[in-house]
Amino acid sequence: MRDIAVFSGSAHPELAAEVCAHLGVPLSPTRVSRFANDCLEVQLQANCRERDVFLVQPLVTPVQEHLVELLMMCDAARGASAGRITVVMPHYSYARSDKKDMPRISMGGRLVADLMVAAGASRVLAMTLHSPQVHGFFSVPVDHLHALRELAAHFRGYDLSRTTVVSPDLGNAKEAAAFARLIGAQVAAGAKQRFADDRVSISSVIGDVTGRDVIVLDDEIAKGSTVLELLERLRELGPRSIRVACTHGLFAAGALKRLSDQPDVLEIVCTNTVPVPIEKHTEKLRVLSIAPALAEAVRRIHNGESVSALFDAPESE
Repeated sequence: MRDIAVFSGSAHPELAAEVCAHLGVPLSPTRVSRFANDCLEVQLQANCRERDVFLVQPLVTPVQEHLVELLMMCDAARGASAGRITVVMPHYSYARSDKKDMPRISMGGRLVADLMVAAGASRVLAMTLHSPQVHGFFSVPVDHLHALRELAAHFRGYDLSRTTVVSPDLGNAKEAAAFARLIGAQVAAGAKQRFADDRVSISSVIGDVTGRDVIVLDDEIAKGSTVLELLERLRELGPRSIRVACTHGLFAAGALKRLSDQPDVLEIVCTNTVPVPIEKHTEKLRVLSIAPALAEAVRRIHNGESVSALFDAPESE
């Protein structure tokens, strides 16, 4: 893979290094500096001319800093005559701003997509976008991966004969159903209504969870308010055990501690699409790596192979 160059911003260099290790290529250095007036400057410190350039940067806290870094990395690669620029964005935080549900509200998901393309992105590689329509916000090709295979491989280590996968809301029910098929489980969903970013109400759970082993599956956990509300409804129905799983373990505002403190939650599983600081780890937390999946997708993009073929069948054990 001589003509490939992988760079990382400051959001998650550990993931970028792991992706490069699986690809067998070095992680090219990036210099990010700040002027006295607080403006950022980015320099890609390796040759980009006519090369296939991949920029690894999830949009995580501080989101705006990392977004501007990414835009400048795109601009730097374009100015250095890169052959193609692929943004590898394991977490697209602005994907939550995907609809106009109030008057005079901004559509951050589409705006930030436009900014990336304007900065020079030729292609985007994303992981578990908040909703499928976000894919259409980009005017360049998007390869949309998911972490269901990695999560399924983990849970296949348990007895799944009496398991139900529960989606916190109907919007995520399709992903929960796909995950349930991978592990041979039943599926259920909560009837959720959101009143604010951290205030939700789940009136009921649609599906059979009584006396069963429950896996609560969501795309991301930020403050954890939705999962905590769902746990209250589940307890009323008497499940045999409860585990929580998500792709993006953001765990903001003490969410991981609040979930870990729930005595009936046996395990919390997420992936490393975003960095989980070591001080946040608890004995209930399991962090799975999606670096092999990202590396294989990068290899296929570089070689002009099908990326969707990654999802044709579940991984063999």
